[in-house]
Amino acid sequence: MITCVRGTRDILPDEIHLWHLVERESAAIFDRYGFEELRLPIFEVTELFARGIGDTTDIVEKEMYTFTDRNDQSLTLRPEGTASLVRAYIQHQLYKDGGTRKLYYAGPMFRYERPQKGRYRQFYQIGAEVLGPDSPGVEAEVIDMLMLLMDRLGIGDTRLWINSIGCPACRPAFLAVLQEREQAAAGRLCADCVRRIAANPLRVLDCKNPDCQDTINSLPSILDYLCAPCRSHHERLKKHLGLLGIAYHENPRMVRGLDYYVKTTFEITSGALGAQNSLLGGGRYDGLVEQLGGPPTHGFGFALGLDRFVLALPEAVRAGSRPVPDVHLAPLGETAQELAQVVAARLRRAGFAVSQDFQDRSLKSHLRHANRLGVPRVVIIGDAEAEAGQAALKSLITGDQILVPLTELEAVLRQQPAEKE
Repeated sequence: MITCVRGTRDILPDEIHLWHLVERESAAIFDRYGFEELRLPIFEVTELFARGIGDTTDIVEKEMYTFTDRNDQSLTLRPEGTASLVRAYIQHQLYKDGGTRKLYYAGPMFRYERPQKGRYRQFYQIGAEVLGPDSPGVEAEVIDMLMLLMDRLGIGDTRLWINSIGCPACRPAFLAVLQEREQAAAGRLCADCVRRIAANPLRVLDCKNPDCQDTINSLPSILDYLCAPCRSHHERLKKHLGLLGIAYHENPRMVRGLDYYVKTTFEITSGALGAQNSLLGGGRYDGLVEQLGGPPTHGFGFALGLDRFVLALPEAVRAGSRPVPDVHLAPLGETAQELAQVVAARLRRAGFAVSQDFQDRSLKSHLRHANRLGVPRVVIIGDAEAEAGQAALKSLITGDQILVPLTELEAVLRQQPAEKE
């Protein structure tokens, strides 16, 4: 038997309706805030991610799925969406009209890392980016949008974590002190951290190894080294969050895993997820568009993990999100089966979701099947009813049953209550 590759999975019908729910609610909320969707290729030239993400990040060094095509061009399955979106923004000159562009994307990403609960080698993200203004008000608006999305989906027990990682003007002084302290503590850090000290000392703060945490917590805080503009930006963000009534927690160790971030970084976690509790994260990346060949442009965005979001949905939402047919057709006999197919087609064109199967079932079996589906009404057609042009309409909510001419079936169905059980 051939099975799916380790770190990938099939999303089966019993679960896919939850994914549809998150996708629908996300699109609806993003639309309220003025975001437009764009769809991006699954693979890009490798240089895009090496330049955009940073060649000393774990993603570029260890996690990318890279291959050479028949023209000896190095291509990579996208490990994240921001670099691809920025590439599209530049390539199609989405900046030419000036002003702000709000864009979002959704789809699979690929990283070769150890699979764990809610994290796969092929995983799915929804992300959104604001390109244009350099304002902490934009950041607060995006975070407010995410809070509304989680509220709509019933995701509770969440925490917003914020930080500032400075800018090219103030970060070098911090990095010099940080690197010196990390070198002194190298004996208490893991091999990955030791390797990062020389190449990218900020990345040490992003280590998830439990054995490193006490040492990392003893390192200097970047908040003590911010220049005046970065400090002002951070304070203004906190003011905007306060105006919107959004609670937050500062975490000076939170740097995210990508090199393009400056100033604000943020993350939202959920207590419903256990140890691997991150729902989404993002931040500001003011130099990325220019770095990839575009005009100087400020940027701010996030990506949420669909796998994690689905895991965080409360049971009440999960139970209530499964699609349920409006009516089940129960034909009894060969003539009735043929007529039922015509009736089903007519009802579907009228907007009803119809359950119908072509097994030779008894009425009792049809009713059991309808109950399992949670269908509120059953249309029963026997050969005698078919000949008379009628059907028995049975409500599984009240238990009542009436005879209805097939020509009036649609109108009667619209009048009857259709609450799902």
